[in-house]
Amino acid sequence: MSVSDTPDWPTSHLLAADAAYAALTCEPAPLTLDCDTLTRDINADLGLPSGIVPLPALREWLLAHPGGYGGRDAVWRELILRARLHSKEWTIAAVGMAMPALVRIAGQLSAGYRGDPADIDSEVLTGFLEALRDHVDLTQPALYASLTMAAWRAGRRLRLAEDAAVPVEDIEHVAAGPRTPKAPYGHPDLLVRRAGRLRIIDEADVQPWIEIRLGRRAPEPIAARLGISVDALRMRLARADERLAEALADGTLSDLTSREADKQLATRANRRSGIRAGRAAPVRAATAARLATAVAA
Repeated sequence: MSVSDTPDWPTSHLLAADAAYAALTCEPAPLTLDCDTLTRDINADLGLPSGIVPLPALREWLLAHPGGYGGRDAVWRELILRARLHSKEWTIAAVGMAMPALVRIAGQLSAGYRGDPADIDSEVLTGFLEALRDHVDLTQPALYASLTMAAWRAGRRLRLAEDAAVPVEDIEHVAAGPRTPKAPYGHPDLLVRRAGRLRIIDEADVQPWIEIRLGRRAPEPIAARLGISVDALRMRLARADERLAEALADGTLSDLTSREADKQLATRANRRSGIRAGRAAPVRAATAARLATAVAA
């Protein structure tokens, strides 16, 4: 029997997440963060508590120091990274660390709401989790604000949709019919896969491009899967962006290519592969060492 099967388990997803966080952070073995490691790389004193700190105590410190922006960013950068790369318990931990703000947001959006407030709770939590998993850029400041704003926007969308809902007559008889799309047409992922087959971009970059550019996935898990640094992945995708833009502009992706054009594309791709292979060995070893250190922390 799981915890969620108990009779008094909350029906609101937000309150259920809070209960799960309480279970993860209670004595005798609460989840902790080593605050000393959070500032080791930047060699700066952010005013955080020293040593290994249980998450509930760290949350209280953050609430008591609203102006500690550097410390807050350091803590949330680590929480987001662990939620993306490690077990689900760190996703629950991140939700619990933001729970005071999430409860406040849900309460504000539920005021005067005609529907079930639990629906607002669910949307607020969903918006937060989507930002936590994929959308927040770890290279930017104000990570906590970005997460809570994503939660607020998700709840507000539901509130506005419900407030604006107006029954209308059946409009099928006036709906627009099908039309032929303009070239280059097709799903963007199909065009990108065609670019990979034509070797306009490297085939190894096709799936990462689709996941990050179209799926808006976070780059950290994908870079870890590929065994490269996040910066290296960003540079690869930026180069793919340029080649895709050029191919769309000159019609390579929408028109049939000649054998000579195919041969030129293949020659360029082979040259890029050779350059990448020469750079990969030392970078891969350094990246593996950094990832091992991050996991150990």
